[in-house]
Amino acid sequence: MVAPLYTTASGLLFHAGKILVCTVGLPARGKTHISRALERYLRWTGVKTTVISLGDYRRKVLGGAHQLPPDYFTLGEKSPETIKLRERVLEGCEQQIWDFFNAGGQVVIYDANNGTRERRNAVAEKFDKGGIHYRGWDPEKAVADYYNRIKDHERHYQPVEETTWPFIRIMNVGEKIMVNNIQGYLQSRIVFFLMNIHNRPRTIYFARSGQSLIEHSYKADSDLSPAGWEYAERLKEFVLERRAKSLEQRGINPAERRLVIWTSARRRSHHTAWPFLTHGPNDPSPPARVKVIERPQMSEINPGVWDGLTPEQVRKYYPDEWERFVNDPYAYRAPRAESYHDLCVRLEPTLIELEREKEDLLIIGHASVIRCILAYLIGLPASEIPAIEVARGDLIEVVPTSYGVYSQAHHFWDGPGRAANGKDEHNFYENYAEDTRGKRRPEAKPEGAAEPAPIAA
Repeated sequence: MVAPLYTTASGLLFHAGKILVCTVGLPARGKTHISRALERYLRWTGVKTTVISLGDYRRKVLGGAHQLPPDYFTLGEKSPETIKLRERVLEGCEQQIWDFFNAGGQVVIYDANNGTRERRNAVAEKFDKGGIHYRGWDPEKAVADYYNRIKDHERHYQPVEETTWPFIRIMNVGEKIMVNNIQGYLQSRIVFFLMNIHNRPRTIYFARSGQSLIEHSYKADSDLSPAGWEYAERLKEFVLERRAKSLEQRGINPAERRLVIWTSARRRSHHTAWPFLTHGPNDPSPPARVKVIERPQMSEINPGVWDGLTPEQVRKYYPDEWERFVNDPYAYRAPRAESYHDLCVRLEPTLIELEREKEDLLIIGHASVIRCILAYLIGLPASEIPAIEVARGDLIEVVPTSYGVYSQAHHFWDGPGRAANGKDEHNFYENYAEDTRGKRRPEAKPEGAAEPAPIAA
């Protein structure tokens, strides 16, 4: 089981000690993409993790490439000035690594080329003396060359073949993986995660299911109301229209790319996806390629004995439990219910499948489930998960990139089932959202409004 877990006196989890993960590979091979994805996953598990990028630090300290000596990126003989600059950057970057470990961090992902055996051994030996476990991986995804310095690096690059230190060697982002001397649970989890990711561009959409006949009952599992079916049709139109526009801007024919839709096994969730499987007179021709998958793990949070109660009723009948719930809505579990932590544990296999999915993905789900998955993608701490507002009638669009994700929300529905604040007081345990410090919410925009600036996270 992996999810935001617990804290310890040392701040270290899984009895794994402190780990330095060093990327190894030529420029433009996917190192940063993998680094950020691994950081996101480890933080989700509760491990204090950060990415320290040599390139980012160099640009911060010395400026852009045009401000550097011409021999800075070439391997071989260098001027004394260049040697001093490179040593200054290396020492400063390594000091950032030490500072993070000394402040209680557990895993540092050192995003740099580390392309020679001499350099790799120097880093490993230095941190090994300080009690830091060392691991390296070697992404070799061949992409279009950028900057002339890549060819120079290719002449001097030495693939990871030495077996002195643990390493994971990844060819073509998962096509082939070599593992050497991996030890312990946390290192094994890192290997497992890296075996399931890719770097194919895609967009992930989120939308709540339509209104149901019995909206406030978890046990009823009722079907969509007439307004819910109208919502489902409008969702289909809006998603296909927006996705087609996005793909065409990238030079891709929408008819050639499949849209995968995930729903829960609850009626109101998977019935909201039914219109995507039909072709109406107003639909684009040829029909969109769509695959719908039901995922039972994506059912909404179980409210237990609070099912169907309003906050006022819970305060009256369960005053002690209410007080504990308000103090910690993420970890507290109502009687015979699930906590948000329980839900995160349940969703962990779904997150791995999310990383594996290469097609554009639409998740039609419940507010509590969408909160958890969004928090994973955006990188929010566990304590903020219950505070993410997910309104019915908003389509949330998330685009993973090498340096994080861009997210924005688009408003498409104002019909029945959309409360002013996106919540139903009779189903508050599912839709509970209180203001917390640092809360983020993608800003929704009305149809036809100008595109909002993407939110970097």
